[in-house]
Formats: sequence, C-alpha cells, structure tokens
Amino acid sequence: MMVSPRRGDPLLRLLQMARPLRRSLLLAVAAGAAATGCGVALLAISGFLLARASQHPSILAISTAVVAVRGLSVGRGVFRYGERLAGHDVAFRVLADVRVKIYRQLARLAPAGLASFRSGDLLARLISDVDSTQDLFVRGITPPLSAALVGAGSVTACLLILRPAGGVLAAGLLTAGVAVPALAAAADRRARRRAGPVRGDLSAAVANLLAGAADLHAFGAEETGLARVAGADAELTALARRSGTAAGLGSGLMSLTAGLAVWGMLVLGVAAIGSGALTRVPLAVLVLTGLASFEAVSALPTAALQVGHARTSARRIVAVLDAPSPVCEPAVPLPAPVSPVTVSLRAACVRYQPGAPLALDGVDLDLQPGRRIALVGPNGAGKSTVAGVLLRFRDLASGSATLNGHDIAAYVADDVRHVIGGCPQDSHVFDTTIGANLRLARPAATDDELANAAERARLLAWVRSLPSGWDTPVGAHGTAMSGGERQRLALARALLADPALLVLDEPTGSLEARTRRALMADLLRVTAGRATLLITHELDGLDQVDEIVVLRNGKVGERGSHAELIRAGGWYQAAWQTQAITRT
Repeated sequence: MMVSPRRGDPLLRLLQMARPLRRSLLLAVAAGAAATGCGVALLAISGFLLARASQHPSILAISTAVVAVRGLSVGRGVFRYGERLAGHDVAFRVLADVRVKIYRQLARLAPAGLASFRSGDLLARLISDVDSTQDLFVRGITPPLSAALVGAGSVTACLLILRPAGGVLAAGLLTAGVAVPALAAAADRRARRRAGPVRGDLSAAVANLLAGAADLHAFGAEETGLARVAGADAELTALARRSGTAAGLGSGLMSLTAGLAVWGMLVLGVAAIGSGALTRVPLAVLVLTGLASFEAVSALPTAALQVGHARTSARRIVAVLDAPSPVCEPAVPLPAPVSPVTVSLRAACVRYQPGAPLALDGVDLDLQPGRRIALVGPNGAGKSTVAGVLLRFRDLASGSATLNGHDIAAYVADDVRHVIGGCPQDSHVFDTTIGANLRLARPAATDDELANAAERARLLAWVRSLPSGWDTPVGAHGTAMSGGERQRLALARALLADPALLVLDEPTGSLEARTRRALMADLLRVTAGRATLLITHELDGLDQVDEIVVLRNGKVGERGSHAELIRAGGWYQAAWQTQAITRT
C-alpha cells in the first residue's frame, strides 16, 4: 500500500514549519521596520536640520533634532542587527528541521524507494535546494512586511505635510514595491523553473563522471563524460545570466520609479511654496522623506527573484518528502520479535509499481531456526526482492509473510531488522577505518568481539598484519582493500550484528573465481547450525545446505536438495554443469 502524496503550496508548507517560531519572525519584521524607519527618519530630520540651520536659529531650537540624529544613527544599526539575528535564527532552525525530515524520509525510502532519484540530483536537493529556501524567511517575509510598515508611515507623514505629494509617494512606492518585483519575476520565470532541475542534472553528471572515471578512462570515453558535464554547466550558466538580466531590469526600474516619484514630489512642493502653502523647511523634510522611503522597497525586486527560486527548490524538496514509502509502518505495532524466529512466505507476490508485472509471483518459503536455504536462479529472477521483503524494504502486493506466526508488516520495520539482518548485495564500505566500519553493526562492541567476528570471516589475520590494525583507513568505497577483503568485512559486520536470521544477498558477487569459491566455503562454515538465507549464483558447496530453491521469472521453478535437483535435470543441473566446466 502506497502513501498518497500530500498537496499544497511548497512555500506555505515551509511557512507552517515556522509556526512555532512566529514570535522570532514577528520580532524580525518589527526590527526590520524599525531599522528602515530609523533610516528614513534620519534623512528627514537631517533635511530639517539643514533647512532650519539656514535660518540661523538658536542652538536650543535644533538641539532636539541633533539628539534625534544621534539616537537614530545608533538605533538603525541596533535594529538591523536584531532583524538579522531573529530572521536568520528562524531560517536556520527551519532549514535544520527540513534537513532532519529529509534524512528521516530517506531512511524510510532506502533502498527500494530511492530508485526514482539519481544520487547526484538527490545530493543537490539536500544541499543546494535546502539552502535556497532560506530566502523565503530572510528575504521573502521580513523585507516586504517591513517595507509595508515603513511605506505606510512615510506616506502618512508626507500626507500631513502636503497631500498631493503624499499621493505621489504612495503611487511610487506601490509601483516600486509591487509592479516592479512582479515584472522582474516574470522575466525570470523560465530561469527560475529550470535552475533547480538543471543544477540537479549537473550534480548527477559530476557524480557519475567521478564514480565512473576509471571505466571512462579505460574505454577512452573521457570526452563524452566531460561533454555531458560541460553541457549541463553551460545551461546553468545561461540560466544564471538570464536571472542576472532580470535582476538588472528590476534594479533599473526601481531607480527610475524612485527618481520620477521624488521629482514629482519636488515639483509639487515648489509649487506649494510659490502659493504660500508650504515653507522651505517642510519642503526639505518632504522631499528627503520621499527619497529615503524607497530604501524600504529597493530590495524587493531581487527578493522576488530569490523567493521564486526558493519556490522551485521547495517544490523539489517536497517531491522527496512526499515520495511514497515502499513499506507502511503499522498504526499499532506488535511487540518486538525475539529469537529464535520462524519466517514463512505463502503465495508471496510483489510489484515494483502499481500495474507493473509481478517481480515475485506466488513464492513459498520456510525459514526456521538452524535451517539453511539457498536461493538461486538467473539474473532478474526475483532473488533480491525476496530479501527486500524479509528485511521490510518492500511490502507484498498479495500473499503473506509471517514472522513468528504474525504478519511481518505488523512489526515496526526496525524491530524486524534487529532479528533479520545480514549482508546486502554490494555492501557499502565507508571512508573510515576498518574498526569503525565493523562497529556499524554494533557500536558498543569490544575489541574481542570485533576480533571474534573478523576471525569467523577469515579477516583477522589480515587486519593484524596491518601496521595500524583496526585503525587502518579503507578509503572511499573501500578502495584501499581488495574485493575479497571488502566482502569479508561485510560478512564480519553481519556476523557481529548476530541476527536470528542471516540473509546473505550475493555475498560472493563481483569476485574472481578462486576468491569466490574460498569465500563461499567460509560462508558455509560460519553459517552451519544457524538460520540462513543464502542468495547466490555460486553453486559450489550447496550440497551442505538444507534446501535449494530455484527462482525463475519470479516463480519457484525447482526446490529440493542438491542431489535431488541434479537428478531432476532442470535449470539447476544445467547451471551446475556449466560452473563445473569453468572450475576445470
């Protein structure tokens, strides 16, 4: 059962995450308005001082204005600092929450639910797109609200001095604060919509280039890989240039609007002086107030562009957060299962997507304490899908999967993985030390426990031969280790975890024949007497397991012991004979 994605504007969903921080957000708005208001009042009072000083008044007549200038100068810096502190605090707290939500969602989706995301693009969503959304709080909320408060105050003051001039200022501020940002955003619409996806394409291209550098070099295809990166980079550069053009358009229109409005106010003020309705001191205050008022809206065109990009980034983030989980957690879970465990599949069917063909079609399987079963078959037969069902990475489309007699989906997925675990196909080796990689299975493990697990995986002698022992770094993806050593490290990690049911998915894959046979022999040795599901292409030694199940096209084609399947003359016998020829 898939969880249907939630709907709603992505920016509004981010705003909802800031609801617990609304006090800080309101404080940022108030501090921003106060800082900008101090700037407007500072210029207006400075105009008053200059005009009044030309009349040669006594010092007492202008002392209040002098003190106000000093206070406003200090207050402007203090309030601006408060705005930055409160606004960025909200932004960073929300971004931290978003990152935590993404990490938790990735943990729920992995590994089956991540197939629709490319690794490089997913990294871009997690880093670049999340960082872009901070503009919603730093530039998308505080400046417009502060501008509205300051603009209203400035227009009111100008209306009290000269009503027609106040009307001109109101028209200018509305044009500069609403129409100009809207025009800039419209000019940037295409770049805004494409920038996020193209940034993801570039990240994915770079990640693929680095991951496949050795193969590209071996086949002489470096230029092809570099061309893909260069193409994505060129498109992103063109989009950035288009955004820069839109920003320049907004800045130019803002300056034009401010100039026209101030000239209009000046003309009206001079006319009022000529008619005797106004004196030169109020005129200076009027014009300089109008000029300073445009500081409140000067950043809005750029803010409109950045918030537009933040919307695109938020949409890409929401696509990850709303991705349907491949498994559903129970509303009222059963208590955690305890060892020993018995697992059964009955008529198990799995689809990767609704309406897609069955990846598993009516599979029956019984995994009991102490019993070892080998699951074999050609590529794409559904073997790893069985492991995904047992490890709660996928839900069944129909049929049943039970753990200790209860539906496996009735347990919390993490509880299931405490008793069913093992070595997945292509186990990841982290860029840290051997000991740290091994302790992933049990962080509190002692050195003796590490040594015991490594000994059973035939890894301990190699570790002790190294100068730094457990503290030896293994490199990115274990590049400092051979393929056999990486596989044995993954096996030792599975043995250290000590699950009740051990699932080994292609533990000898990607190894050369001699190393593969040696590791297979060690696997059969260390799993003797414990519940094990061995998924493998290597048939050598399977005469030691209790049952062999052959999957073909998602269905059980054959099952029985090694001797029975050899006598049956089916797929298993043909595969055995083929491998026998390669062994000789």
